[in-house]
Amino acid sequence: MNESRKFAALMVAVAVALAVAVFAFEWICCRIYVGPGEMAIVTAKTGDELPPGAILAEPGQKGVQRVPLAEGRHFLNPITHDWRIVRAVSIPAGSVGVVTSKNGRELPPGEILAPDRDSKGVWRDVLGPGTYRLNPEGYAVTVMSAINIPIGYVGVVTSQTGRPAKEGAFAGPGEKGVMERILQPGLYYVNPRAYQVDVVEVGMNQVSIVGKSGTVVLTKTQSQSANGLDELQRMTLQKQVQKRAEYVTQNADLGIVDEDNARNFSQVLSGSLSRAPVAKKKVASPSASGMALARVREEMAEPLAAAGVAPAPQQPASDSVAFGMNQFVQFPSSDGFAIMLDMTVEFELMPEKISKIFMLYGDLPAVVSKIIMPQILSISRMKGSDYKAREFIDGEGRQKFQEEMTAELVRVLGEKSILVRNAIVRHVEVPDEILSPIQSAAVAKEQDLTNRTEQETEKRRAELNTEIAKVDQLKREVEQETAKLVATVAAEMKKDVAGIDAETKLKAAEIDLECAKIQAKITETRGGADVAARFMVENEEAKGLKRRASAFRDPSLWADLTFADALNPDVTIRVIHAGEGTLWTDLKGASIAVPAAGAAPAPATK
Repeated sequence: MNESRKFAALMVAVAVALAVAVFAFEWICCRIYVGPGEMAIVTAKTGDELPPGAILAEPGQKGVQRVPLAEGRHFLNPITHDWRIVRAVSIPAGSVGVVTSKNGRELPPGEILAPDRDSKGVWRDVLGPGTYRLNPEGYAVTVMSAINIPIGYVGVVTSQTGRPAKEGAFAGPGEKGVMERILQPGLYYVNPRAYQVDVVEVGMNQVSIVGKSGTVVLTKTQSQSANGLDELQRMTLQKQVQKRAEYVTQNADLGIVDEDNARNFSQVLSGSLSRAPVAKKKVASPSASGMALARVREEMAEPLAAAGVAPAPQQPASDSVAFGMNQFVQFPSSDGFAIMLDMTVEFELMPEKISKIFMLYGDLPAVVSKIIMPQILSISRMKGSDYKAREFIDGEGRQKFQEEMTAELVRVLGEKSILVRNAIVRHVEVPDEILSPIQSAAVAKEQDLTNRTEQETEKRRAELNTEIAKVDQLKREVEQETAKLVATVAAEMKKDVAGIDAETKLKAAEIDLECAKIQAKITETRGGADVAARFMVENEEAKGLKRRASAFRDPSLWADLTFADALNPDVTIRVIHAGEGTLWTDLKGASIAVPAAGAAPAPATK
């Protein structure tokens, strides 16, 4: 029995030790802790072999497991598994993650986008801002900036994959080409491998031609702020500027110059209020345009300073330069003289037409170089050749030419979905051999007109003085007539006041008379009423006395009663009994007691 107990106790101790050993092995050797923002890449050493071409293993297969371990505590046997801790994929705000799958089915030849998550290649959908756990052994994530379209711009989307769309038609689902739908201002998470977004200005833009210095295209300026959203806008616009720079480089045969010279052109344009004749040498190349422009600025510096015009700032205040072009407007007049124009054309690209314009012609530099500038040059030369040189100097002739050219530009470019708002001829250069005589004749004509105007002015001044004298005379006459009228009105007013006063007094006297009559009538009526009332009262009193007297049979009784009623109630009657003798002798020894004031009278003695 004791041996059985010992064996049982030993087995319990061995089991406890084994459990402790297993727990210590699991906790120390098998425990995996994955911290925040991390993931664990697990490799299984045992299991089924992977299918051909697969690089990530599913549960039960040997190899790198496709699903990493998330944050938290995990337990894996180091004998059957290996692992490593790596950072999870983090996509910051304003960015997208483009995922390239290394695992899955092979794509058809020529395809770069994976149709689903089980195929190799670039996923069509992108990862937005956030944290993702994708196994780096099977997926490569490239972080790129999102597309942030500023206000005043739209995004034209071009699909880069699929079958080519029909020529002249927008790309539909699964087709490659320009899509009809545009992106309005805002933030978009777009896969740049699947779609190309070109940011195009909408609203007003300018094409300005400065003599033989060339052409400059001005577009809107975007403010540079420090917040992240504006930084994304700046980056989006900067990418578009780089694309346009590539277009300028690739199309040097069109005469497009770089942005620095274009900005110099804009400075010449901003200071062209007073300008000297420009250089006569034609700009032949982008490199030569800077030299020609420097010469133009030197020639313009002195007249601008004399006119008090400050030098133009390095950055235009309200516009920014898109690009410049070595093209200018020059044509012969109908009488054979060479005419050169400085002009500005304001055009607008409407948002609903942007996709069509971009599909047919391309970005803004292509639109200007292929469509707008050729039409400006063609129409200005065609219309300008119908005018004589002197008509361009005359304001009416130049105004008529400007109106005709504007109407034709509106019609022609309107057919191409480009709205022309205005075409302004700012300056016209004509040869000196015709300009000087015309100017001299114009000066003489103006001088003669000035002299005539001065004579007419003096004549009008004399007439004015005469009229002023007449006005003064009329003024005095009016003053006298006014004084007379004032006196007459005052006299009539006094007369009217006196008449009204007399009439008022008469009316008051009549009213007083009527009042006196009424008062006498009242007094008479009141007196008669008083007499009648007194008569009636005294008569009734007499009747009352008569009735009282008739109540007594003996009239002496009525007299005694009347006498008694007439006595003073305070009188005291004292009866004295007299003996023999006379009354007077008896009264000698008698005395009458007179009560004191306020004392009760003595009782009568009988």
